[in-house]
Amino acid sequence: MSAADFRRTLRPTDRFARRQLWLRRFHLDLPLVALILLTAGYGLLILYSALDRDVVALQGQISRLAVALGVMVVVAQIDLAVLQRWAPVIYGLGMVMLVLVLLVGVQAKGAQRWLGVPGLPRFQPSELMKLAVPLMVAAFLADRPLPPTGKTVLQVLAMIAAPALLIALQPDLGTAILVAAAGFAVVLLAGIPWRWVFFAGFAGLAALPGLWMVMRDYQRQRVLTLIDPESDPLGAGWNIIQSKIAIGSGGLFGKGLFEGTQSHLNFLPESHTDFIIAVLAEELGFLGVLGLLTLYFLLLTRGLYIATQGRDGFSRLLAGGLTLTFFTYLFVNVAMVSGLLPVVGVPLPLVSYGGTSALTLLAGFGVLMAVATQPKPLAA
Repeated sequence: MSAADFRRTLRPTDRFARRQLWLRRFHLDLPLVALILLTAGYGLLILYSALDRDVVALQGQISRLAVALGVMVVVAQIDLAVLQRWAPVIYGLGMVMLVLVLLVGVQAKGAQRWLGVPGLPRFQPSELMKLAVPLMVAAFLADRPLPPTGKTVLQVLAMIAAPALLIALQPDLGTAILVAAAGFAVVLLAGIPWRWVFFAGFAGLAALPGLWMVMRDYQRQRVLTLIDPESDPLGAGWNIIQSKIAIGSGGLFGKGLFEGTQSHLNFLPESHTDFIIAVLAEELGFLGVLGLLTLYFLLLTRGLYIATQGRDGFSRLLAGGLTLTFFTYLFVNVAMVSGLLPVVGVPLPLVSYGGTSALTLLAGFGVLMAVATQPKPLAA
């Protein structure tokens, strides 16, 4: 019997089983891969409209996503024990690069966030810390009794605060928030008492007046704009006012794909990056936004399920922390565009234009796939 004849005799269930086996051989989780591709594909459709149907720019974004997907596949092959062993090295390397950014970093648009190496594209070390911090915290906690003691929690908080502070000094408040959230997510999953969480929340509220005193002028202006955007409608309040107009004008079904006026008439700023969900709301309405949020919900659900199936404490903490970090990306962007949080420059995951954020996110999904597909150790 020829190979073609054999394939024809396979029952559909047999073919599906073989496909599943092939995916697991490359440490790929089929539901997660399908949801990532669906979300990214939906995002490319919206991005094509936000870019005014610029095919060249869209092709560039497709290339970036292809590279990021390749990185995801490569990361999925890494043994989790190797990741745990190398966590301190990765974290330490990231910290060294953050210090170098403040000393010899490349400046652009009033910020010093990049390192430039001759002959290579400049890059943001802060992006590495979105993975390095939860990796380090998960590795540190996995070697200690859980739930963690007060001393252990204080040590972990220092690990989180150090890179977050260095990133905030660049200044890059949005990335600092994401890095801190990534670390805090792992700590929460480690089982700390809720009274500690509430105490930390009250302490944070009490520290707000002191934080206001050390904030830069433009950061204070963002907070004031959040409270009353109409106080400066043609200046600091312009972004959020136009975003709300775009979201509200879409109604239930939207004005139609490529028919949005706020973005195509250049009223909506950063329509292809930070404010792209406003483009979606205007053109495809509430139902279009609901469709995207449903895909995000399924991604989060799958990520949390994978976390519960991890082979050990390290893999469960890491997978859960990365999933909650993805949720933080989503929450901050949607709240920012809706006027519930100050504008801090956090892109919409897998949708906004740009490659650096997609690279970090998909590398994190690669870790989730490693957790989902690598076999658990045999019981003694």
